Amino acid sequence: MKPYIPNELPLQGLDYQALFNVVGNANAELARYDGLLQGIPNPEVMLSPLTTQEAVLSSKIEGTQATVDEVLEHEAGIIAQGEKEKDIQGILNYRHALFQSREHLKDYPIRLGFICELHKILLDSVRGKDKTPGEFRKDQNWIGRAGCAIDEASFVPPSPLVLDEFLKKWETYMSFDDTDFLLQIAVIHAYFELLHPFKDGNGRIGRLLIPLFLYQKKALSQPMFYLSEYLELHREEYYQRLKAISEDGDWNGWILFFLKAVAVQAKQNSTRVRSIMDLYEEIKTQIHEITHSQYSIYLLDAIFSKPIFQVSDLVKTLNKECGIHEKTTPELLRKLKDANILRELQPARGRKSAVLYFPRLINRAEGREIT
Repeated sequence: MKPYIPNELPLQGLDYQALFNVVGNANAELARYDGLLQGIPNPEVMLSPLTTQEAVLSSKIEGTQATVDEVLEHEAGIIAQGEKEKDIQGILNYRHALFQSREHLKDYPIRLGFICELHKILLDSVRGKDKTPGEFRKDQNWIGRAGCAIDEASFVPPSPLVLDEFLKKWETYMSFDDTDFLLQIAVIHAYFELLHPFKDGNGRIGRLLIPLFLYQKKALSQPMFYLSEYLELHREEYYQRLKAISEDGDWNGWILFFLKAVAVQAKQNSTRVRSIMDLYEEIKTQIHEITHSQYSIYLLDAIFSKPIFQVSDLVKTLNKECGIHEKTTPELLRKLKDANILRELQPARGRKSAVLYFPRLINRAEGREIT
């Protein structure tokens, strides 16, 4: 199989009549979702579990098996071992890359060097760390069953001899104002996946770029629109649509799939965000009524940003960041536990304090029935 030769950008010959019928709906759903984001005073706190879920689902597409609960438990000191620990570390790296991206895009646009930095974060101390983190590949790679030769591959990305040329064209296209920003990010994501410029981690970097580009284009007020849930549920079609581009040049089919994904996910995200906002207001009232504490809002934000935590860690954090006395927080937490807002995941053992969790937030973030 010969290496794939990408189309020139911007694309020519798209069926705009068919695409615009779909892109209008996707834009409307995305705008409704962003309207909710703009109404949240502290989205990074309130939507922290959604960010963790995105990291889990994007990594799951690549084969990792850890859950949101396991990631949060790991951060609270319930340490996983073996392959599970590697999966969790990879997910934490992905989430760290998301956070770093937000900071970078406040002042700078998306460039190839920035993408290499994200890749370096993604592969830090995990599987793939031996695959030149932060560097575009210098060798020919291919996709197929494990151990297959290049002539048995299902897809062969562009030769490394022309990779730099196409990466620069792709970078230029990102700063170009195409007909519609959702059509453009559909092309940007697929084009990156087909270039397959890294030895590992291409899928995750490509999915990271979706909210980052929409934020850069001011289509989102926060880079917090995550598409991996839809792509994981439709993983087979996701790959087939990308393959159809390389084999048949079917960009229209891919873009229609992508636009549907945006519309469905934006609608679902809106429902979930409303649910989390409602929970935030409900628990804010409850905590104040239960504790009668001047520190209730700090406690509320703490359990929303980290819904599984070790008591001693939260005590130190609230003391350092909010000036709450170290003897005050355990008593406040006890009241929330007695009121069944918090539950005990792991009891105190020796010098290690108890691990508590906030089940209603975790369940709402994952779309599970509230218990």
